[in-house]
Amino acid sequence: MGNRGMEDLIPLINKLQDAFSTIGQSCNLDLPQIAVVGGQSAGKSSVLENFVGRDFLPRGSGIVTRRPLILQLVNNKAEYAEFLHCKNKKFVDFEEVRSEIEAETERITGSNKGISPIPINLRVYSPNVLNLTLIDLPGMTKVAVGDQPVDIEHQIRDMLMQFITKESCLILAVTPANTDLANSDALKIAKEVDPQGLRTIGVITKLDLMDEGTDAKDILENKLLPLRRGYIGVVNRSQKDIDGKKDIGAAMAAERKFFLSHPSYRHIAERMGTPHLQKALNQQLTNHIRDTLPGLAQQAAEQYLGLEKEVAEYKNFSPDDPQRKTKALLQLVQQFGVDFEKCIEGSGDQVDTNELSGGAKINRIFHERFPFELVKIVFDEKELRREISHAIKNVHGVRTGLFTPDLAFEAIVKKQIVKLKTPCLKCIDLVIQELINTVRQCTNKLNSYPRLREETERIVTTFVREREGKTKDQVGSDLMSGYWKKRFLLSVYPHWLLPAPQVIRKGWLTLNISIMKGGSKEYWFVLTAESLSWYKDEEEKEKKYMLPLDNLKLRDVEKGFMSAKHVFAIFNTESRNVYKDLRQIELACDSQEDVDSWKASFLRAGVYPEKDQVDNEDSAPADTFSMDPQLERQVETIRNLVDSYIGIINKSIRDLMPKTIMHIMINSAKDFIHSELLAYLYSAGNQSSLMEESADQAQRRDEMLRMYQALKEALNIIGDISTTTISTPVPPPHNSVSEPTSSYESLGRDARVLGATPGPPLNPSPAFGVPLNPSPAFGAPPIPSRPGPPMNAFGSGPDPFSAPPQIPSRPARVPPGVPR
Repeated sequence: MGNRGMEDLIPLINKLQDAFSTIGQSCNLDLPQIAVVGGQSAGKSSVLENFVGRDFLPRGSGIVTRRPLILQLVNNKAEYAEFLHCKNKKFVDFEEVRSEIEAETERITGSNKGISPIPINLRVYSPNVLNLTLIDLPGMTKVAVGDQPVDIEHQIRDMLMQFITKESCLILAVTPANTDLANSDALKIAKEVDPQGLRTIGVITKLDLMDEGTDAKDILENKLLPLRRGYIGVVNRSQKDIDGKKDIGAAMAAERKFFLSHPSYRHIAERMGTPHLQKALNQQLTNHIRDTLPGLAQQAAEQYLGLEKEVAEYKNFSPDDPQRKTKALLQLVQQFGVDFEKCIEGSGDQVDTNELSGGAKINRIFHERFPFELVKIVFDEKELRREISHAIKNVHGVRTGLFTPDLAFEAIVKKQIVKLKTPCLKCIDLVIQELINTVRQCTNKLNSYPRLREETERIVTTFVREREGKTKDQVGSDLMSGYWKKRFLLSVYPHWLLPAPQVIRKGWLTLNISIMKGGSKEYWFVLTAESLSWYKDEEEKEKKYMLPLDNLKLRDVEKGFMSAKHVFAIFNTESRNVYKDLRQIELACDSQEDVDSWKASFLRAGVYPEKDQVDNEDSAPADTFSMDPQLERQVETIRNLVDSYIGIINKSIRDLMPKTIMHIMINSAKDFIHSELLAYLYSAGNQSSLMEESADQAQRRDEMLRMYQALKEALNIIGDISTTTISTPVPPPHNSVSEPTSSYESLGRDARVLGATPGPPLNPSPAFGVPLNPSPAFGAPPIPSRPGPPMNAFGSGPDPFSAPPQIPSRPARVPPGVPR
């Protein structure tokens, strides 16, 4: 090869596999490898044993390979084996290797024929092998046997897919020749992930067991179901040979004899057999590693840089250092306070798009849920009038009053205000629950320290519960004193000192009017807490009408047969005209969602949906109504005053409740976390016990550090391959004018030397600009150096996966046979 860089490529990947297997994960790096797939009893194990020249794999019926076996073959003078999980132990007896594989398999999977994706790493050193790395995967099966799970077929398939779906993985599809190739499990699953056959190498076993008069010539010549990398046939030992302890060397000689003597295979015998398969896999894996090495280095570098910031926190890390614990406690409490405030006040970073939480949910409670609870309070009209009548009579006593008594109004109002306390307390409870949820959400970052998280949640939750009692007491006090405050404000302050009405919503709506009165038309509507106005356009310069919201309610309107819009109506509860001479106006939206949204906005403005009133036809008690006209006028006066006053109180409470809760509860909680939480934590117990790490955090830190070291080692290993590679210049092309051979004869001779297989061409390119010659160990003569693309062992054309061929250093010579 001209340098030792290419020879180091396969050992390089072996080192990477060992580095990542040590930490129990692959760091998401797609290492170049060859995965051996096939059905049960397809001969996969025999092929691997022929490579090594030893019996070392478990055998038997059913699923024998139940964990992936990463088999690393290393050319070495001494012969022994090593397991990654048995460090510093050399296995010279390969029967012990088999026993160790069986024991390690059962240690993870048990003895019930179950499977596991955790690999076993085995490295075999031998003078009889070429550098090669393969992954022996469980054989595909259809039916569960014994204690196997019923979905064993899908489990095996999923495991195979974990390996062969990666573009960096070559697929060695092993298929027995005595079955129909079209039904091959190995080729079927390989075609799913590699439909063009670019990564698949076909191996045909059991050629000696085919029915008499049949052969696999078309398959091996790549004419039937062609693959870009072709097929190679092998003959393994039979079960009788294995039971009789037939030597693998003798079996290899018998395999060679079979191909040379068989009339259908003798012309391709040089391209068949286990030695050629091993040589071809060595060459193809080497080329594949060379092509994927730059991308592999980039992946490792990206992950290394991604971990560097986190690992920097753990450099010189001492879990029991008091100074570190103190610093970590201060930082975590400070971060908890920042996170809690962001959840309440809102933040642009890490916005949750799945659901409302924190301050957004509390805002929804204030402005949607709480007003809805107030609206749900329904006053029984007949019962209210009866109570007013009784109050007036009781105030007057034996005398007949000429004027409406204030005391009757005050008694009725106090009784109605008490009914508002229930929704107020429910609003506080909802806010309390959301605050506690927010505290738990913010303490997720303290999971590394379970005791600290537990104490933080307990202290903050206790404080919130204490503020709950104070808030409820304050709300009850405000409700009872609000009556006198409102009477005072209404009697002292003029109307022009009241705040400007709040704009609740703006948008386009269609005002439905009969054609005689102008027809339907779109206007720009503005809804405030006091009125509904509509304008010609969104500039709001030309106002068409302003409708006060007093005594207005909403009503559903059925959608017209020919209309595509959804309609709702506004009407006056006192049967007055709403707009011009219309008792109700109909407003139309494009969708039902818009209608519901507008209804919710009207609800916030105090315009509620119409409630069906079912008249009770049962006769009322005799003392419910009075025939005294003067008493009836007084009842009606107080009824109107109560209705107006309760409306004022409702608006006041909707404004007062959020402010009270924010001041007494939420703002106090934020101040407590920022200023007092740390002191409470110090007084809660021993600081060392608070800052004890969880087992999960310690494991995560150790795994991160191991992964960081593995990636660092991987980058060093990959860097070594470029620093130790010594490139040599491309040798000049030979001047073969003196050779009398024609160009076609020359190509034919080269094809015979290389063992070209008919079918789609494949030509592994030279590495680092140097043609890759076959190993002299297999007796093949060196390829003559000629101009043009180099030939390969699987075809005579250029390889689409190889690097571009080197440009000759001087003009190409004239082909032989052509006169100058």
